[in-house]
Amino acid sequence: MRTEPVTDASVWTGAELEADRSWEYVLTDAHCAELEAALRGVKERGLALPAVTKEAFPLSSLGPVAANIAGDLKNGCGFALMRRFPVEGYDYADIELMYWGLCMHIGTGITQNGEAGFIHYVTDGALRPSQGKRGVGFPKESKLHVDLMDVVSLLCVKQAPDDPPSRVASTAAIYNAVLAQRPDGLARLYEGFEWGRMDEQGVGETATSGYKVPFFSEKNGQISCQYNRAWIRNGDLHKGREMSQSDSDLLDFVDAVADEVRLEFPFQPGDVQFCNNYTVLHGRAAHDVVPEEDRKRVLLRIWLDMQDVRAFADEAIIRYGIGRHGQLGWSADDIQSGRNETARARRDDGAIRL
Repeated sequence: MRTEPVTDASVWTGAELEADRSWEYVLTDAHCAELEAALRGVKERGLALPAVTKEAFPLSSLGPVAANIAGDLKNGCGFALMRRFPVEGYDYADIELMYWGLCMHIGTGITQNGEAGFIHYVTDGALRPSQGKRGVGFPKESKLHVDLMDVVSLLCVKQAPDDPPSRVASTAAIYNAVLAQRPDGLARLYEGFEWGRMDEQGVGETATSGYKVPFFSEKNGQISCQYNRAWIRNGDLHKGREMSQSDSDLLDFVDAVADEVRLEFPFQPGDVQFCNNYTVLHGRAAHDVVPEEDRKRVLLRIWLDMQDVRAFADEAIIRYGIGRHGQLGWSADDIQSGRNETARARRDDGAIRL
């Protein structure tokens, strides 16, 4: 266990990010025209979304911006926000292609639901895909959490009428708070928790991870975090057990610190957020229920793997141990070759081995 505070760029508070907005990128008209030109190119070639690679979607001036964002995610604050991505006047199919093409300049797209979808519609409306027992897109508050791959990106196409703000928080700041205020809980967080699979496991796979996923882990001085209370709760549910009071109190403390240090920001149509899932929690405020389909909130989500994203104490568990089951966690090459229809190689303790 690391017993000294983290001091690198991954440590921040919302107030500090408000003061230094280097994490915010505003697209120019030229950037938007470049996205439109790349979109025309892939449509003229008849490329389906999985075939849209970085090379097939050239971005001469926006590509370097994407590279800067990738650097921020790996070595900076772990969070970036892009504004003015073109959504107005485009249908969903074209938005998907432009969004996917942009993201391929940052990482490798990975499937994220029971339909082996590369783009997940975050909504409580008709566009919502199969997602097991996950509460993605519902109007209730989304507590701060991580998603299951290296990077999560969200594009706002349509916001709810009451405009709920988005939220992010530094997990390194949470680590420092635990170290200073609850050092007795640090060993428990390093031990971790068994995660459920939200009823999206494949044939022959168990309903839970079967092993504990460390909340905090350390390698080469880097602290990584894996925390999603809903998935931990789902693991307890499948095991027929209740979380201990001491564990519940500890996670309540974590949630309180996350809320204290978080950045809260408006998330409008054309905004794209990117979060490193090892250093940043993300969530949002609740919003009112909207019965009319054409007024419902719609975000598009992409999950990415990133090369050399981080050093891991146990890559099989920390990086691959929570998101590789069923139809989740496959690349476009995996889908096109049919590997998603075969069993994954796993270690004796059940952790994925890639």
